[in-house]
Amino acid sequence: MKKLLALVLCLVMSLSVVSGAFAVNEDVEGKVVIYTSIYQFVIDMMMEELKAEFPNLEVEMFYGGTGSLQTKLTGEMETGTLGCDMMLVAEPAYSMELKEGGWLHQYEVEDAENILRFPYDEEGYWYPVRVCNMVLAYNPKLYTPEQLPKTFKEFAEDPSLKGLISMGNPLTSGTTMAAVAALTDKYGYEYFDALGANDVMIESGSVALGKLETGECKAVMILEESVLKERKEKGSELACIYPEDGVILIPSTAMIVAEEKSANMNIEGCEAVANWLLSEAGQKLILEGYMHSVFAGMKDVPYDSVDTDGLIEKDMGVDWVRCYTQREEIRTEFQERVTVE
Repeated sequence: MKKLLALVLCLVMSLSVVSGAFAVNEDVEGKVVIYTSIYQFVIDMMMEELKAEFPNLEVEMFYGGTGSLQTKLTGEMETGTLGCDMMLVAEPAYSMELKEGGWLHQYEVEDAENILRFPYDEEGYWYPVRVCNMVLAYNPKLYTPEQLPKTFKEFAEDPSLKGLISMGNPLTSGTTMAAVAALTDKYGYEYFDALGANDVMIESGSVALGKLETGECKAVMILEESVLKERKEKGSELACIYPEDGVILIPSTAMIVAEEKSANMNIEGCEAVANWLLSEAGQKLILEGYMHSVFAGMKDVPYDSVDTDGLIEKDMGVDWVRCYTQREEIRTEFQERVTVE
């Protein structure tokens, strides 16, 4: 009887512990709508994790490329209220614009100066939650490293690559926009002339990767995460080139919409989600999405990638203020100097 009673007590205590573990964030309620440019498979993972973490919070995510999200938000701004409560966007430049326009909520991430190894808004209007890495990629089954560009400069200028290179569209992709801003900072708008003369193809990452597989392209400018995903999930042999003139690291940001301008006026829910993104669990999900963590001291890297701190040392750097203030000029120069259909 004593053994049975002890067993029952242990069971009750275990259930209480489990119930407590699941009930940590049961007090976070309401609804949060998030506009994001994160890949759909990462959204799916994130939605599952958030549901477990916040069982009483309804989270809705709307996916769109950077260009389409900016167009959508511009239309909503005319009404004075946005259709979302949070945004997870590709790069800090758009965050700077929204902050200047008074659209964002200020909140504090405790000990941010010590836990983050990438730039953040010191007034608390936006924080990086994931890091994308723009690199070059190739097919080692078809070409040797000696036949390929070692730098972004060679990618644009090497005549042996003419008609055999591909990249994304900065008019629609925030990460590509950041990359070309960095490259024109370093090489001037002549870099666009070189791309145009070398007949660069402007297309999506999935199309570019397909052309690497078939040999229609020798090299492509693409996010590292796209290559890593192919390697792990499809057994692809495609490989990254980490350019000698610098990789381009792009910290992607999280923002909370100012309460009076948000869709659901749920600041508590938004801050809870933002804090989760900058937790160990949130950053583990970022790594599983083939992107780099923003945490200082984080030694784990995405599947088959390289040391994040080593990449930081090789980072070309992006002038985020120029990327914001001269966005239309950069896009116009790209359109005029590189053929975009």
